[in-house]
Amino acid sequence: MQAKVTWQENMAFTGTADSGFTIQLDAKKEVGGEGRGFIPMELMALSMAGCTAMDVVSILRKKRQDVTDFEVRVDAPRAEEHPKVFTRAVIDYFVTGHNVDEKAVLRAIELTAENYCPAQAMLGKVMPIDLRYHIFEEEAGVRKLVAEGVYFPAESMITG
Repeated sequence: MQAKVTWQENMAFTGTADSGFTIQLDAKKEVGGEGRGFIPMELMALSMAGCTAMDVVSILRKKRQDVTDFEVRVDAPRAEEHPKVFTRAVIDYFVTGHNVDEKAVLRAIELTAENYCPAQAMLGKVMPIDLRYHIFEEEAGVRKLVAEGVYFPAESMITG
């Protein structure tokens, strides 16, 4: 995989990779940027969210789960001192649909955490990652929470 960033001005860069798509990066105003793009650490959190989300929704579709809405949220606090790395992460999976099987959701989370998502696998080697899920039943546009819980990754991941 090839990736590059090209300086625009101040702290603004345009990033691109093999896919050919571009993304704007910038820094906050207090450190010389204009705040007109993602900061790099946001992209790391988004990479983990996107990677695991694509796996989970793909697996749920293969398991013929009737998913009508799906969202992954990552909360990744950072250290106060430089280099201000992530200190841990909590990944929350929000699955909405009709008769979604909790076991299917757990299996999808297990497969992404332990086999498929390279972003989660890399970051899981250096910080604890907690995985939580929330399953909602949708009826007439109204969501009702029907199950929630925690998945604990295998020993290859750091647990906190």
